[in-house]
Amino acid sequence: MGVSPPAALKHLGQNFLIDPNIVRKIIALAELSPTDHVLEIGPGRGILTEALCRSAGHVTAIEVDPRLYAYLSEQRAQFQNLTLILGDAMTYPVEQLPIGTVVVANLPYYLSTPLLFRLLEHAHRIPRLVLMLQNEVADRLVAKSGRSAYGILSVMAQYSADITKAFKVSPQCFRPRPDVDSAVVLLRVKDRMEQTREAREQFATFVRAAFAHRRKTLVNSLKDQGYEQKHVEAALTTLRFSPSIRAETLSLDELIALSQHIHRV
Repeated sequence: MGVSPPAALKHLGQNFLIDPNIVRKIIALAELSPTDHVLEIGPGRGILTEALCRSAGHVTAIEVDPRLYAYLSEQRAQFQNLTLILGDAMTYPVEQLPIGTVVVANLPYYLSTPLLFRLLEHAHRIPRLVLMLQNEVADRLVAKSGRSAYGILSVMAQYSADITKAFKVSPQCFRPRPDVDSAVVLLRVKDRMEQTREAREQFATFVRAAFAHRRKTLVNSLKDQGYEQKHVEAALTTLRFSPSIRAETLSLDELIALSQHIHRV
């Protein structure tokens, strides 16, 4: 007799996808081929895992919950191309994944932002990611300058990838139903191989400092974070930006140009 599927645990943010139509849309968006290696985070009861195994060459699924791991292990026999791992995606050695791995995941919402940043640190291995997220987080990922949702997450994610909010997902598509709407986003990773790790970290530090005090001017926010005021003002003048400008009014390209000017000075 088979093991019955475990109940959802609230402290792990478990909301299991139950809608096969949403699964089909996710698979279509991922554009998988029989040669693709897929990483799935939080396979849950395996509805998406099964579809991934039918579409890709190999699937590695990381599950933190021992009960779900045991349940999925019993179902695994029908899929020779599935590697199940009991572990935490925040500590899993992403650097050991084959280059070209596609990430497809219904991320636990309480961990979605740190997990996304962790995956983007290894962007040279991952050409694209298809992620189910809280709708509000999806809106922040695609937000442009001047919008209230625009901030550090928007800038740093768009710095690494071209992002499309593909479709919204109703709470009815899950058991138990979450209290929020969800959305699926597609991230196509940009080729920034010409940049050193140091340059990427320098830009990340600059963005965190620029957005540290949303109500302050960019000059004051950067000054508070240890940047030389005269260097910031000189860069603003060179780029013909107003000295009273705020970070959230600058586009990604403008922030990149400003960071480069300041560090050059």
